[in-house]
Amino acid sequence: MSTRAMHGIFKPKALTATHSISPIPKSPKAALDDPNWKRAMTDEFTALKDNHTWDLVPKPTDASVIRCLWLYRHKFHAAGTLQRYKARLVVNSKAQQVGIDCDETFSPVVKPTTIRTVLSLAITRS
Repeated sequence: MSTRAMHGIFKPKALTATHSISPIPKSPKAALDDPNWKRAMTDEFTALKDNHTWDLVPKPTDASVIRCLWLYRHKFHAAGTLQRYKARLVVNSKAQQVGIDCDETFSPVVKPTTIRTVLSLAITRS
């Protein structure tokens, strides 16, 4: 039997981070106990408020309460090092009814490639 080690073939060792990465939390309470995730949640909530993403209004009698949930993930550089902690507040849309709870939907993120495509189409069609 021949092994890689017998022929001097070894897998490269994975680079380890100099600091430990906080694990993805299971609940918002667990996230608030970790300063990294708490900062990510604060940044997301502040951005939503600054961009006037929603208006807080009294609940109509015929509408249900729209619940939100937090999604957490790590963002990494191409080299594999931690770039940042990402927390996203999203609507749990299972309970929504179109026309009652919401009138329109939108994507809050526009990718640079989409903008370039639209601009190039606009230029070619004058």
